[in-house]
Amino acid sequence: MRELPQKEANLFKQILKCYENKQYKKGFKGAEQILKKFPEHGETLALKGLFLNHLDKKEEAYEFVKKGLRHDLRSHVCWHVFGLLYRSDKNYEEALKCYSQALKIDKENLQILRDYSLLQVQTRNYEGFAETRHILLELRPQNRQFWIGLAIAYHMMGKPDLGIKVLTTYEETLKDIPTKPDYEHSEMLLYHNSMLEETGDIQAALEHLDTIEKHVCDRNALREKRAKYFLTLGRQDDAEKAYRGLIAHNPDNFAYFDGLRKSIGLGHDNLSAEEEARLLDLFKELQKEYPRSNAAKRLPLRYATGDAFVKVADEYMRNNLRKGVPSLFVNMKTLYTIKEKAQAVEKLALGYLTALDKTKGFDNSGSTVEPPTALLWTLYFVAQHYDFKRQSNEALTHINRAIEHTPTLVELHMTKGRILKHAGDYVEAMNVLNEARELDLQDRFINSKCSKYMLRADKMAEAEKTVVMFARADIADPLNDLVDMQAMWFILEAGESHLRQNQLGRALKRFHQVEKLFADFTEDQFDFHMYCLRKMTLRAYISLLKLEDQLRSHQYFVRAAQNAVQCYITLFDKPEGADSEEMEGMTEAEKKKFRNKQRKAELKAQKEAEEKKAQAVQEIAKKGGKVDEDPEGLKYTKTEDPLGEALKFLKPLQELAADRIETHLMGFELYIRKNKLLLALKSLLKAIKIDANNATLHEQLVRFALAVHKAGASLKPTVKSVIDKHWDTLFQGKGKDLKAFTAGFLENSKTLGSVPHLISAAIAVSLIEPGTEKSKAEAEAIIFLITNEKYSDTRSLENVLVAQKTLKSLRSSRVQEFRTKAATWFPKATVFQS
Repeated sequence: MRELPQKEANLFKQILKCYENKQYKKGFKGAEQILKKFPEHGETLALKGLFLNHLDKKEEAYEFVKKGLRHDLRSHVCWHVFGLLYRSDKNYEEALKCYSQALKIDKENLQILRDYSLLQVQTRNYEGFAETRHILLELRPQNRQFWIGLAIAYHMMGKPDLGIKVLTTYEETLKDIPTKPDYEHSEMLLYHNSMLEETGDIQAALEHLDTIEKHVCDRNALREKRAKYFLTLGRQDDAEKAYRGLIAHNPDNFAYFDGLRKSIGLGHDNLSAEEEARLLDLFKELQKEYPRSNAAKRLPLRYATGDAFVKVADEYMRNNLRKGVPSLFVNMKTLYTIKEKAQAVEKLALGYLTALDKTKGFDNSGSTVEPPTALLWTLYFVAQHYDFKRQSNEALTHINRAIEHTPTLVELHMTKGRILKHAGDYVEAMNVLNEARELDLQDRFINSKCSKYMLRADKMAEAEKTVVMFARADIADPLNDLVDMQAMWFILEAGESHLRQNQLGRALKRFHQVEKLFADFTEDQFDFHMYCLRKMTLRAYISLLKLEDQLRSHQYFVRAAQNAVQCYITLFDKPEGADSEEMEGMTEAEKKKFRNKQRKAELKAQKEAEEKKAQAVQEIAKKGGKVDEDPEGLKYTKTEDPLGEALKFLKPLQELAADRIETHLMGFELYIRKNKLLLALKSLLKAIKIDANNATLHEQLVRFALAVHKAGASLKPTVKSVIDKHWDTLFQGKGKDLKAFTAGFLENSKTLGSVPHLISAAIAVSLIEPGTEKSKAEAEAIIFLITNEKYSDTRSLENVLVAQKTLKSLRSSRVQEFRTKAATWFPKATVFQS
């Protein structure tokens, strides 16, 4: 039964309005009234389900919608409601199927077509999106949104020329063109222009810019585009004039200075002495014209060399030290990639320090006395300089002097904490940051920084207690509120701390929280598909779509994915639990004894944790908060397919971060364990294309060769032929001789002076002849090459720890010897102290 009597039909219309106005309880009551008289009316049953869904009764909602469909399978309303239900659960594929069914019944329903198009753009089905938008345009050609939507569809399909045709046709139909600049019309015209630019017809884009100028509100975007077009077309004089105009408007925009440099023919990197002098003269002229511009003062440092650099750097550093600019070193350290510039900066800074101690001036002439703070900021700069070079003792000497000078300056304590962190003393670094926090209890940033250092020191309880100090007092569970507020730095650091402590369940729980946040970011774009078309924020909308497509290439997601994959690999390799650092190098009998002791300690800790949990549950329940049913993350550690779960993290990276070698190294680790040799091969080939000399890649190549050798005759002929085809690419023409391949790699490592490459070579040697004393001794000898001074540049704390771990895995008798040597390189590092 579909038709309702007049009274109920009117009531049905009212409940539809209730849904549109989000009056769900009122709508639910109206649906109940109709169903009392007509209990089998399909559309009302479906709507009742929709109201139940918004009243947090999902199971009943699906039950009623399905019941409605059974009673009225030919109703577009029922199918539409079913689609809305799936859409609310983020099940877009099923929602699209439902909308498709609804459109078969009512092909010209505008609301369903709109909803259908929104799902198509959300799922990036741009061809379907263009088709739906075309239908909408044919139905309502007077609607601006439908014209714009079709243009966007063609643009995102990679056909900007068709998008331009749509916009041009629409603009020709306009009768009432605003005489004064109108924001929405202006945005449409600028969007039109950006599509012309994408087609590559810059001359047409420039001409179009001239025709729309009087209608454009965003004058700055207009000026930027015109300058860019002049430069691209080779109209250097016009470009120079345009960029000078932009600099006058904003003299701190680095891009404008870059454009000006290119417009006068100095856009290349390798400048001759004459060109360099010309460029520096230009910057001097700009500094006089814009004396408050930081960009005009900072950019000469990038292009000056030799004595000219020393002169420019001297002036720049003196001014900033005199003013007491805390960010001076952050501004200067980008120059340290060039060794000569780093040395020149060091010489200048140490010269200032010596002169300030003697004459209270930046030089020894005594003609100028600097303010007392000049010494403080110079000490601060020099401390950061030595910390950057990882010369921790010198850095600490200078930062301690600065603290003696002004003990209440928070930045000094923060820098001291950072130096100690880089030196490997995480606990003392945490204590110093806590002192800094206590200097200013109202500063949320220093509170967060202190919490981060506590997590780095694996002091979870202290970190949690500190980080919630700025939470609202009425919140039941402040730590969970940090997740709701998307404080990703805390979630990641907490997860990595749990991972270091072998608490895989807790760690995975945190990494899955990061994954959920990125899923939320993806879902959040849904509301903008309609909003941006309505408000005509078209350029921002296109940027949003492109950003969302690359979202999971963000470093936070990559970090979470790498750590999660590491956890799942550990669960696969050691289903009974990961070996702790203390167990490395032990025999199986020693490990068993250690595990028994550990288990007793865990049972005791578990009992204490349960008591604390019960107390916490009571407190949260009192405040009406939601209780965490699985604080240990057991549902993640109990998975039957850890590699399958790891692949869920890897897939987005393969799509969105394919240019990062870490993606393919992770892929290899998973596929080799799943015995998917062709997929492992594919990962290796992609990694080689990115960086054939990567340290970890060599070890993986050796493991791949050994896996192929082990498979032997069981390899399918098709698989073998593919592997044979790419073998020379993998092993650089060394054939099957892995020893020769590794020997070549080791020689290259010695040339590079790279510690990670030495470690990889040592692991490879131990894999080629496993269990033999000869290979063990050879691997040890390779690891101990690290003690040579030629490796000092790459002998970082992280690399030395990996080297020590490798020795332990070899069950080497020289671990203590290496540890003693490491303690001399990193005297502050607690990990090397007995």
